Amino acid sequence: MTDRPWNLPIQPPIDPMLAKLARKIPTASDGDAGWLFEPKWDGFRCIVFRDGDRIELFSRNKRPLARYFPELIGPLLAATPERCIVDGEIVVPDAGDHGLDFDALLQRIHPAESRINRLAAETPAEFVAFDVLAVGDETLVDHTMTERRSRLTDLLAVNDIVRLTPASTDRAMAEDWFGRFEGAGLDGVIAKPVDGTYEMGKRSLVKVKHQRTADCAVPGYRVHKDGNGVGSLLLGLYADDGSLRSVGVAAAFTAKRRTELLDELAPRLDGALDDHPWVDWAEWQEAKRVADAEREAVGKPATPSAGSRWNAGKDLSFVPIRMGLVAEVAFGQLEGGRFRHGVKFLRWRPDRLPESCTYDQLDVADPVKFDDLF
Repeated sequence: MTDRPWNLPIQPPIDPMLAKLARKIPTASDGDAGWLFEPKWDGFRCIVFRDGDRIELFSRNKRPLARYFPELIGPLLAATPERCIVDGEIVVPDAGDHGLDFDALLQRIHPAESRINRLAAETPAEFVAFDVLAVGDETLVDHTMTERRSRLTDLLAVNDIVRLTPASTDRAMAEDWFGRFEGAGLDGVIAKPVDGTYEMGKRSLVKVKHQRTADCAVPGYRVHKDGNGVGSLLLGLYADDGSLRSVGVAAAFTAKRRTELLDELAPRLDGALDDHPWVDWAEWQEAKRVADAEREAVGKPATPSAGSRWNAGKDLSFVPIRMGLVAEVAFGQLEGGRFRHGVKFLRWRPDRLPESCTYDQLDVADPVKFDDLF
């Protein structure tokens, strides 16, 4: 990316317009002029800036994305006018019949160019456009959503990689998308006021996401990053073979609640590894702790921590507790056998045994092919 100004009426990067969470799809009475509904794409928000042959992709956090998705540049140049700003989402379609593959998308953010190029061929991304902010010298942010949608439809030359999101003012259609498209990995519906302008950085839209509950075994916790209290509760569900599978964590506790949880879990530290389903993991991390202490004593660096599939540098060590606790949590999606996005702790379930926390309690949507979304 060069420092010279872009020949565009809006200079990058920008804060995209955002959405606030709602529990139901808006009706006509919830808005002055009605709503434009779209599927809520589950990928990386991306603002495309094009100035002739110069093109850059910026994330929601204003970070450049083009180097991670080189396979998008040619199709975007073919699909957009010579000077424009288009808002959309980068997604990776599943290789099979399950719509989107968010895990594969996460793997695309990598520092090594060789890996970027390999993944661009193995798990190619696509771009779904849903708004336009400028064309040529004309700024469209003060135009209504209806006008911007019409302009986007006219200017975008869709192809196999660059798509135009479905959109409708029919609430019944939105309800259909909300239920049917979940099986493609989409996590809800976006509602946009038809007379609304593009308000950069403001939560002027409405998002309605899937929300479900599950009872999960709690085999341990992680200490908060500040060292005080419980940062997250580890969650597990039992598979058909009797093993306890990690399905994610419940986090985002207040400072007061983190301290309370530490006190609540303290009695379960005694005998924590007795018949613990993750004893091998716990013993490995204890052996690593001892080895690291010995290395530190002789001036050597610690061995690398076990990495997360989302963050290779993240420490996945945990504090095991004696089995017996069950937590009811709220979650949005299940993908690859794990919860996606924020999981919220609701309450303890003293009436449930951990062994009763199995996958069959979950309502999993039927799969939908990515191409069927269009």
